[in-house]
Amino acid sequence: MKITLLKENQAIYLDKQTRLKKTEAMDYVICHYSEIGLKGKNRKFFEEKLVENIKRVLKPASFEFVKRISGRIIVKLSKKGMGGEEGEKGMKENLKKVFGIAYFAFATSVPQKIKNIQENALKVLENKKFKTFRIFTQRSKKEFYLTSQQVNENVGWYILKKSKIKNEKLKIKVDLEDPDVTCFIEIVEKYAFLYLEKIKGQGGLPVSVSGKVVVLLSGGIDSPVAAFFAIKRGVRAIFLHFHAYPFVSRASIEKAEKIVKILRDFQGESRIYVIPFADIQKEILMKTPAKLRMILYRRFMLRIAEEIAKKENALGVFTGESIGQVASQTLENIKVIEEAARLPIFRPLISQDKEEIIKKAREIGTFNVSILPHQDCCTRFLPSHPATRAKLEDIKKAEKKLNTARLVKTAVKNSSVKII
Repeated sequence: MKITLLKENQAIYLDKQTRLKKTEAMDYVICHYSEIGLKGKNRKFFEEKLVENIKRVLKPASFEFVKRISGRIIVKLSKKGMGGEEGEKGMKENLKKVFGIAYFAFATSVPQKIKNIQENALKVLENKKFKTFRIFTQRSKKEFYLTSQQVNENVGWYILKKSKIKNEKLKIKVDLEDPDVTCFIEIVEKYAFLYLEKIKGQGGLPVSVSGKVVVLLSGGIDSPVAAFFAIKRGVRAIFLHFHAYPFVSRASIEKAEKIVKILRDFQGESRIYVIPFADIQKEILMKTPAKLRMILYRRFMLRIAEEIAKKENALGVFTGESIGQVASQTLENIKVIEEAARLPIFRPLISQDKEEIIKKAREIGTFNVSILPHQDCCTRFLPSHPATRAKLEDIKKAEKKLNTARLVKTAVKNSSVKII
């Protein structure tokens, strides 16, 4: 067995007396969280939700159990159900979408004895190319007879001692600041885990720990990103899409459903309400000043959203608004629009510019769907010069010409809901 270095044809060889068997397969996934660790007496609730969400994204045959241990969640892998590299790759991609995980690692478990830890640390390093390395130990089990630093020293010393080099000028060295490779060791409860790679997770809070909200989903770039940030804070998103079909095509409805399918990967089974909006738009078009149309559209959307929220026991409304991005999103107009609502309105993108939002949309996978062409119900009958600083008294005066309660009730009654 040998550890190959970065330079070709130069390698470190183990003493004959220390030749080891083939490296043990990785048999656990260790999932670490960050924010959940600050929840005090409520931490168990958050951990149990995280366990549920991890199980949701994994194939049942790929694991034996998922459970909480001290400060982390562990997944015992099933040798029969993992399906080689493809199984590991698929599991990795799915776990990257679980909110609440700060990072995770595919790890090998070994007995809690320094000799076993030393030998298996050497095993996991055997096929890595490196000149410098370090050992980094987390010892959550304080009863273990060596401190974290002592484990680092013992394992590092063992790796250096059991290695020989043909060219004495080329030696592997310990580098604590910027090593080519780090061997991570975790000693916790009855386990000792070893791994080389920390895989970054989404962070945030597990889905469903923060209640439900409704999310206004237009089919554009912004609102799916707002929904993503809502889900990241542990809420379950109920999606609302307003359409003007049959006066326009079904393209926006189809786009919205595709976007929900993408976001479903982050929160699990999702619900989208498809709400007809054309009749409301016709009333506004015929009876109110053109420059106020967009403001009135948005106020009706919030009223309808609140009715859906009542049905779903949702506690707030999320939108994709960003200050100054369009005419309806000036501070003055946001204030006037929000007056129509009683539930809290959350705007996670409020201070982000378009490039920041686009970057996030690309990361989460919604961007390519969002830019597909469609006729948006909000831009239908959009005036040439919409009001940018609407006054509430003007809006109230215009709304007196509309049967607001009837229009809202009809839109809710004629809406349809789809489980994705």
